[in-house]
Amino acid sequence: MFGTKLSFSTAYHPQTDGLTQRVIQTLEEMGRQFCAYCIEFQYCDGFTHDLCTLLPALESPYKTSIHSSTNETPAILEKGWNLKLTQYSLRKDLVEIHPTTASLKGIQDKTRKHAVRCMENFFAYAKDK
Repeated sequence: MFGTKLSFSTAYHPQTDGLTQRVIQTLEEMGRQFCAYCIEFQYCDGFTHDLCTLLPALESPYKTSIHSSTNETPAILEKGWNLKLTQYSLRKDLVEIHPTTASLKGIQDKTRKHAVRCMENFFAYAKDK
């Protein structure tokens, strides 16, 4: 209809344009980091936390992070407003919907602390060089 052609690809593949390659690369990196980090939570509450189970939790940080190429978040460009992060929208009376919901806030808090620690290590390393 619009003259577009669907082309399945992976990161670093010449069949797609640079923007598509970058999005795929970012999603692959986020998926690897997310799955590697969530191994810590595997079976602790009786549920396996793999990428398929926790993909909605990965979508929110991606859509609400400012991208360097546009200086805007994808959510603002797509909808005109930022998504509400789950940490602000979790209600204690709704935690029983799915057991993962209760641990999601804990995962986000631990991830935030881990990111701060990584940044501190990076700055310490860069300062020594």
